[in-house]
Amino acid sequence: MCRSVRSGFHLLLGALDLPSGGEVLVSAVTHPDMVRIIQAHGLVAVPIDLDVATLAPRLDVAERLVTPRTQAILSAHLFGGRVDMAPFAALAEKHGLLLWEDCAQAFKGPGDTGDPGADLSMYSFGALKTCTALGGALLRVKDQSALARMHAIHLRWPLQPRRVYVANVLKFLAFSLVTRPVAYGLLAWIHRVLGRDFDALVNGAVRAFRPGELVPQLEVQPSAPLLATLAYRLRTFDDARLRWRTASGEWLAANVPNHLEAPGGQAETRTHWLFPVLTARADQLMVACRRAGFDAARGASSVCTVAAPAGRPESEPTTAKRMMARLVFLPAYPELPKGSLARLVSAAGAAALRSPAPRAASGDLRYE
Repeated sequence: MCRSVRSGFHLLLGALDLPSGGEVLVSAVTHPDMVRIIQAHGLVAVPIDLDVATLAPRLDVAERLVTPRTQAILSAHLFGGRVDMAPFAALAEKHGLLLWEDCAQAFKGPGDTGDPGADLSMYSFGALKTCTALGGALLRVKDQSALARMHAIHLRWPLQPRRVYVANVLKFLAFSLVTRPVAYGLLAWIHRVLGRDFDALVNGAVRAFRPGELVPQLEVQPSAPLLATLAYRLRTFDDARLRWRTASGEWLAANVPNHLEAPGGQAETRTHWLFPVLTARADQLMVACRRAGFDAARGASSVCTVAAPAGRPESEPTTAKRMMARLVFLPAYPELPKGSLARLVSAAGAAALRSPAPRAASGDLRYE
């Protein structure tokens, strides 16, 4: 149990004490703080470009990027989909690497304990996550000696003050009230008229950590109210809601207009924590959806593209960059009835002004 996935990942790297200058191959799209944590431990994050069809790191690219300095592979499961970890487990075993998986966006219930081939599986229960406790994380660590060192380090960290957790609860309650359809549309319109970044407001409202130096904020144990909330959420996990969310996402995937591409359509499994589409006219699509009362956004997830480090230009993730430049998230909430989903499809269909050309092999994106 940790305060967050980022806290747990920092804890793991501190316990392992990998050699300075070592490289970690990471999914080309991930949370930027994961890269910052890698760098804070004297390591280098090397991105593995993605296969857009599965949202998985490309195995052939990962194989080419392995060097004698490579220490580990960190694969992120994106937007509610799951990457097939078996090929990466084989690659890690072949080269003597550690294999870590970030399941923050892909929790499927209390029975989900990660891929058996992974040395580390990380699950988040932050503000917008499945089974949210407004914070907290669970980590499964295969190496028991590393786990013992993590426990020892963790016990030296201060406890999160209870008042901080209560403040987070109150802030999220206010956020949930203003994101109801009518209020959300009005707020989005006001920001658009004033020329302000509405997505930045949304992300800031649910951000777990303040801007500034990250590592000191990570070194905090979860408070008792946070632990109690997470324990309760796990005991009462709503399987039916997850199934309904998955069904809503699959219906949307089957009915999304042809000029929009849904990345991850060939993922191993999909629960649609978020529903991304690719379009050449992202701004028009968002405006059309928001006018119809739906919270389409570009910044609904905090993930971004990882840049190639100095000296490793061959790792530049060109496909991931093109994908992220055209990404818009549509709501696929289980609470939305089929009629609302149909209106969303209609709004999305009317917004796009041109169609993407067929995608080339290997997940390469090409647009007219």
